[in-house]
Amino acid sequence: MEPISLPEPGIPAGNSSSVAQEQFHVLVGVTGSVAALKLPLLVAELLKIPGLEVKVVTTERAKHFYNAQEIPVTLYGDEEEWQLWKGRSDPVLHIELRRWADLMVVAPLDANTLAKVANGICDNLLTCVIRAWDLSKPLLFCPAMNTAMWEHPITAQQVEQLKGFGYTEIPCVVKKLVCGDEGQ
Repeated sequence: MEPISLPEPGIPAGNSSSVAQEQFHVLVGVTGSVAALKLPLLVAELLKIPGLEVKVVTTERAKHFYNAQEIPVTLYGDEEEWQLWKGRSDPVLHIELRRWADLMVVAPLDANTLAKVANGICDNLLTCVIRAWDLSKPLLFCPAMNTAMWEHPITAQQVEQLKGFGYTEIPCVVKKLVCGDEGQ
């Protein structure tokens, strides 16, 4: 099977160049946790791995925490989902992204998006990609929220729901949080 060449934001699929790729495709999802400020570091570290191609799907709230100019890979958001599709024969971005990716990692996964995914809500590009995810491929999620939110009983239920879908949790760590609290 020949790998697809995903169009750049705003460019119809027929106009993108198809270069044969022997790379492993990682799709990074980033949500509105303050931990999103580490997105440039995460992408930089992933790009050090030979043979890895990275694309990022961001929520609107995540954009508050990083500078898009510091992300050296294609960055997709809700706007690109709607700009790409004009009619019945056009590609649907969330489907094209799930086809392109060999692995998805959602880092950070904030409490809001955790709740959406656990309950099947798909109201933005990222949650649509996750809802359409090919369950034969790995999806890793990295919860990141204030300790008080993490310790709420609903959070454990939602994390278990995602694990029940076959997704893999990368556990949060104990540290001093941006708000000054110490905890997970």
